[in-house]
Amino acid sequence: MPATQAANDPVTVAAFYKFAALDDYRSMRRPLQQSCADLGLLGTILLATEGINGTVAGPAVAIDRLIERLCEDLRLADLQVKRSIAPEPPFYRMKVRLKKEIVSLGVPGVDPLKAVGEYVPAEEWNALISRPDVRLVDTRNDYEYHLGSFEGAEDPGTRSFREFPRWVDEHLDPGRDEHVAMFCTGGIRCEKATAYLKERGFKNVYHLEGGILKYLDEVPEADSKWRGECFVFDGRVSLGHGLSPGSHAMCEACNHPYPRHETNCPRCGSDRRYGES
Repeated sequence: MPATQAANDPVTVAAFYKFAALDDYRSMRRPLQQSCADLGLLGTILLATEGINGTVAGPAVAIDRLIERLCEDLRLADLQVKRSIAPEPPFYRMKVRLKKEIVSLGVPGVDPLKAVGEYVPAEEWNALISRPDVRLVDTRNDYEYHLGSFEGAEDPGTRSFREFPRWVDEHLDPGRDEHVAMFCTGGIRCEKATAYLKERGFKNVYHLEGGILKYLDEVPEADSKWRGECFVFDGRVSLGHGLSPGSHAMCEACNHPYPRHETNCPRCGSDRRYGES
């Protein structure tokens, strides 16, 4: 039976991922879709030979049951999970999709299971990025960067993660940039990004453990080096410190975020938006 959600209860949102060798990922799709339907969950889960990546929403007890079921597979036993709260479901349907990559870098052979950068806990991140010998790079896309980022972070200006390797090759040098720190929303893009840099000969590569979301949840705003809001890929659109709801809506016409106080999207002029809650 699906777990019930009282009308006034907040919705639990769980973002999770794990790089793991899932050669049978195609056969996992249908049972996983059915499990989510049985539990009354909404969201998207991606499956590929390299692992699983998903965000789902629903009653807290249903989220717990799904994570328990996933972790019964020993390959996913230490699944990385980040929970937050939404005032209403940020998704409209449940989809389990098969993909070539759970996060699309587009470079064959980059494998986070072989080598990744050093994980830096949220409480140690400020000290690292304050060092003058550390180059701080935002691995997210340009529209995400412009909503918010860490003080001093570089914007690669990418429109998709597939453009990131080219930016690295053109702007970073393992002989010059001895220490490179990177971050992303929940941690998964940095797994691929740091793996790519390690393959390119960079020795000291770091990434924010648990991503921006964990940092905003754990580091007090008074001590934070984050400025602005964090874009999220669901109906909430953006989050602030403490994972509180942000101030942005999403334009349905051009698919870019913009401030809710704006009547029309500054980018395309449309007045069609979602994420109004």
